[in-house]
Amino acid sequence: MSRNYSWIFATAILLAWGLSSCFTGIESTPRITDKDVSRRNVVVTDEDRYLAGVLPQQLSDWEPGKQFYVTDGKISLALEPGTSAPEAGSVIRFLSTRTVPSLTGGDDTELLFADSNGGEAVYRVNASPSELSNRSSVSVPFTIEMSLVDSVRSKLKDRELYIRTSLWYDADGNASTGLKYIPVRISSVEPGNLVYPVKVTFDADMDGKPVKASVYMSVGDSMHSARNFASLFSFGNPRDRYPMITDVNWDRIIHGRVATDMTRDECRMALGAPSHIDRYQGTSAYGERWTYENGVYLIFFDGVLSSYRQ
Repeated sequence: MSRNYSWIFATAILLAWGLSSCFTGIESTPRITDKDVSRRNVVVTDEDRYLAGVLPQQLSDWEPGKQFYVTDGKISLALEPGTSAPEAGSVIRFLSTRTVPSLTGGDDTELLFADSNGGEAVYRVNASPSELSNRSSVSVPFTIEMSLVDSVRSKLKDRELYIRTSLWYDADGNASTGLKYIPVRISSVEPGNLVYPVKVTFDADMDGKPVKASVYMSVGDSMHSARNFASLFSFGNPRDRYPMITDVNWDRIIHGRVATDMTRDECRMALGAPSHIDRYQGTSAYGERWTYENGVYLIFFDGVLSSYRQ
């Protein structure tokens, strides 16, 4: 199909599909809704296994002094009235448990903590001690178990890895667009936020300029998480797995850019999976439109990028 005919064909498809809104932000974690860009066969990798054993402790394993990082001052809403209200960013220490009568006549369990000022914070769980002993873990709202962070730190600190996401955060917590598939060195592991409990900070070279940035990561049962260790880092150089990709296109991929004549796989690596795919069967070509939540769209003919808006 000639270039002029491809342009006419692409224009016709765009008119049929309609234009999406303008680009409004940096890379997000996209939904995978099409089988052609999803993982058809789940393969458990070394990266998947690496932090699989980092799990919250059972209540029976909590020792006095066990630390919890407070992510939000709203923890006061979950604690018993009249007890201490720890501030966001502070650490509370587990003291003990006690059994108290519930409103229904059974037993509840109170977890007692000491805050950084020596005050006592109390969190009530609507379950008896015997019921809690059968749970795999007990969550305290608006906190992160420091044992999780410590375990991740022991496995990642000072390691050299390859970053697989371009969604980075600076020292002030502002999101920025970095590079993907480049080597980094882990410099620190700290408590994250309520959604992603671990903050991993690394040093990298960004087009000849040294930078320090962070990513937020899930832990525990994170095989299905979009931001687990395996989705964020690779032990080996990802470039080695794609010898057919040219150096020019690889440079585009690590910068999150696309260009005409790139393949669907190359575009997926550069931008991630689209939120939606539309297909069109023409008289002489097979067309696809990939739409992203940030307004980006790609038009393919016979598996090759013909036009796009990024």
